[in-house]
Amino acid sequence: MVDPLTNIRVCHWVCWLALARFDDLMSTTSDGPVGMAASLIVLSGRPGTGKTTLATAFARHLRVCYLRVDAAETALERTGLSVGIEGYAVIHELAVSNLLLGRDVVVDAVNPVPEARAGWREAADRGRARLLHVETWLPDRLEHRRRVEARTPDMPHQQVPSWDEVEGQAWVPWDTERDGPRALIETSDSREALSALVSVHEQS
Repeated sequence: MVDPLTNIRVCHWVCWLALARFDDLMSTTSDGPVGMAASLIVLSGRPGTGKTTLATAFARHLRVCYLRVDAAETALERTGLSVGIEGYAVIHELAVSNLLLGRDVVVDAVNPVPEARAGWREAADRGRARLLHVETWLPDRLEHRRRVEARTPDMPHQQVPSWDEVEGQAWVPWDTERDGPRALIETSDSREALSALVSVHEQS
């Protein structure tokens, strides 16, 4: 017959091991590995400049979380909501949740105005993460128009902008003092753009 006191001691030992394992998991998942902060990489740019193509390729290259504001906005609109800043707010919270798990996050968003760009600084601070801003840029206006006009929806009920809408969309030029530093990536060639972004990320 097993001594009841022995059973109690075994239970205490098992509980101690479980708590120690839990603490170990929290130290490696809540804040990432010791000494390693997660990264929030935000790709901004006007529609049609290759932002989504570059963001998805980069997230696939790093095998990290990819979040797209267009996806949140489209999903919210399918529920009948009139969407303004709500799509950005949803992605902010999803980004912070992943960053606190120590997961790097790639965000795909137009970010046309300073207020939109500032939101990612707050998200990075809340997620205790490094922030890398990237702006996609297409110097050839004719190529930009061709891409916009050739674009088709890739989600149910997604509304893609026309060239007139892209040209009429508010876009405040980036100001480093106001918006913080950013890497400008030229996207005429998608492979070269990815290579440039990988290099920028490695040096950041």
